Amino acid sequence: MNTNTHSLVQKLWNYCNVLRDDGMSYGDYVEQLTYLLFLKMADERSRPPHNQPSIVPEGYGWPSLLTRDGDALFDHYRHTLDRLGMERGTLGLIFAKAQNKFQDPAKLRRVVADLIDTETWTILGADVKGDAYEGLLERNAQDTKSGAGQYFTPRALIQAMVDCIAPQPGESICDPACGTGGFLFTAHNHITAHHKNLTRDQLKHLKEKAFTGYELVQATARVCAMNLMLHGIGSEKSVPVVVGDALGTDPGARFDVVLANPPFGKKSSTVIVGEDGRTSTEKDIIERDDFWATTSNKQLNFVQHIKTLLATNGRAAVVLPDNVLFEGGAGETIRRRLMQECDLHTLLRLPTGLFYAQGVKANVLFFDKKPASETPWTKKLWIYDLRTNQHFTLKTNPLKREHLEEFVTLYNTANRNQRAATWSTEKPEGRWRAYTFDDIAARDKASLDIFWLKDDALADSDNLPAPGVIAQEIVEDLQAALEQFKLIAGDLGVEVPETLDGP
Repeated sequence: MNTNTHSLVQKLWNYCNVLRDDGMSYGDYVEQLTYLLFLKMADERSRPPHNQPSIVPEGYGWPSLLTRDGDALFDHYRHTLDRLGMERGTLGLIFAKAQNKFQDPAKLRRVVADLIDTETWTILGADVKGDAYEGLLERNAQDTKSGAGQYFTPRALIQAMVDCIAPQPGESICDPACGTGGFLFTAHNHITAHHKNLTRDQLKHLKEKAFTGYELVQATARVCAMNLMLHGIGSEKSVPVVVGDALGTDPGARFDVVLANPPFGKKSSTVIVGEDGRTSTEKDIIERDDFWATTSNKQLNFVQHIKTLLATNGRAAVVLPDNVLFEGGAGETIRRRLMQECDLHTLLRLPTGLFYAQGVKANVLFFDKKPASETPWTKKLWIYDLRTNQHFTLKTNPLKREHLEEFVTLYNTANRNQRAATWSTEKPEGRWRAYTFDDIAARDKASLDIFWLKDDALADSDNLPAPGVIAQEIVEDLQAALEQFKLIAGDLGVEVPETLDGP
């Protein structure tokens, strides 16, 4: 984070600390900033040198806040949120169901006049604005009470996934569970960093057409829209975020790249009817003839949905929990069909301690959609084990991009046919090895839950870690087991309490 960005984040954060004394949460603060930043930027674009017509109705723009104080400002701000929430398009996306969370008119006045009005946001670089807003989102995610962490994928992991997929100018890129937009703007940054001489048409495509995100939660979608705008994607008139249940229907659009970390846990609120014709008894029944199997496991449905979203030869990188690798029934059907109809070429086993949902064990699947074929497209699955004997935590030892450097290098984006294993019988500690289609197809349930490294924690009994470390690892393993149990129970329609009470 550069000096400009750091000072801006610090400034934004200092105001948050003032407002927290007034009872406003991190999430509320980010949301209120979103409304006010939008109005300020829309006003700046309506002035020289831009001189663009404002999409904000007369009397509700930034000057209308700046010229008021006290109760008059408070009342007008509330009316502004209500009025703009009734608009369509980008205004509706940003302001739908917006509420004033300020308790004190003087504090609102300080944020308007002393914090936001003192910067000219449209002339700040996208990296400064975007990184500053991201800094707030990351701190919000770290506040476990807010629950915002579920929408926040570690940025080091996103960066590595995007580096492997290597999106290109002119390609269409989708995230069907976009959260606060991390995959989309990272893909945007990758393209601009690796292609310095983009044409005017390529730049226009990058800003207006390249990206599409779907988000179920309205409040998260509005933050995503602002995040993308601050990173140079979309505009006040058009933001590529669709609010709704991505699993509900095939949108019809097809994409060159899909990058996603679908939500873990919680079965889908709707029932998917697959081509095998089976449904369950919930009220909302959605016909998805494009799905291979019927299941209420949300992650398995996202795998099927992403296969549908991909254009032929399109490529995907998706974060998925362990149960997707080994679950039977629909899980086995989906894995076998995925290997048949797509080239499932890479699996990255992730360590625990990366996500704000405690104890989650997750992986990244990389696959390319292929044309119809009688023989399976998957010839060889390469697996990189970043889990065994690896220990990360969110605060004291967070995952960094450098920890993924060996994987990204071995992935060999330039020529996947020239990959070389680091594992052999002579080098049993190697983390990178390949399995043939026949190897996997012959496994029970075509399970992809494959590991070969010796776990030092089990082997090195003479050099045990401190009891506190062991206790923490036991807690993480129990949490992971509970998360997996919830997912499988959800698939069976069994309700599981959020926590297990007991001694």
